[in-house]
Amino acid sequence: MTLSNTPALPNFRAVALGGGHGLQITLSALRKLTTEVTAVVTVADDGGSSGRLRRELGLLPPGDLRKAMEALAAGDKESQLWATVFQHRFGGSGALAGHAVGNLLLAGLLEITEDPVTALDEARRLLGVTGRVLPMSPDPLDIEADVTGLDEDPAAVRRIRGQVAVATTPGQVQRIRLCRVVDDPRLSDERPRACPEAVQAVMDADLVLLGPGSWFTSVLPHLLVDELHEALVRTTARRVVVLNLVPQPGETAGFSPEQHLHVLSEHAPRLRVDAVVADVDSVPTPDRLRSACAEMGAQVVLDRISTPGVRGRHDADALAAALARTTEEDAWR
Repeated sequence: MTLSNTPALPNFRAVALGGGHGLQITLSALRKLTTEVTAVVTVADDGGSSGRLRRELGLLPPGDLRKAMEALAAGDKESQLWATVFQHRFGGSGALAGHAVGNLLLAGLLEITEDPVTALDEARRLLGVTGRVLPMSPDPLDIEADVTGLDEDPAAVRRIRGQVAVATTPGQVQRIRLCRVVDDPRLSDERPRACPEAVQAVMDADLVLLGPGSWFTSVLPHLLVDELHEALVRTTARRVVVLNLVPQPGETAGFSPEQHLHVLSEHAPRLRVDAVVADVDSVPTPDRLRSACAEMGAQVVLDRISTPGVRGRHDADALAAALARTTEEDAWR
């Protein structure tokens, strides 16, 4: 299927959950199908410009929120200028070095409004965003992982904390948890809070997407926020998982496509999935993937959805066409 014979779906409400470049490509694909797109973004980044602003100001890390904004920005001349400004990073070696302008602007909005949803709604008006960007949680969170393979005893489990540490570990991640980042130690054991607007968006959606992206640090965290997890279980939307094209060094090195699904099921055993979208050239054993999908109640949509000549990058047009297939009743027959 090509995008030329894939019609747009007016008033079709789509929600994409993730973070980083994986969420950007999903949002770019969804924009080709509908204007009713909501991004729900992870808020556990502790590296780079986002990590610095988070540590210095105690705010949500803005980087992944900014990238989602850029993916949904309108195409008119004025909006394109602001999108370019948003992406610009300062050079040099001073205090601003490495900071993206969009990160600083979002940090300012977060401080002034003291409400992440209001801040992001103001930013989307500036960029001419037709969809909406929401945080997974109104609070900055930490990812904590149980990892094996870091000691002489390969079965020994070590606990590591922080998105960057988890994403780059040379060990094998077994399981992750989310922790609230709070100044008051009395609140340290409280469960992460969900953004109410994100929960409502999932409940109201016609299509909900998980992936692609860093599996343990961008995709699975959404399943570990109780209210958001419950919404994903209860929503009447079509629930679709988009698999990565290649395993990621550190997080999922050596993982097969079906192993990604097994890990997802371990973290959310009640979650049923309607479809799994995968690149046909990235699935060495389709029968194993179909078996793993059947355990989750899902059909498999295999297509060529990678960018030719670029390793590990989805093609937005091809992905949009594959996602459109998941909305057709014929896809289930």
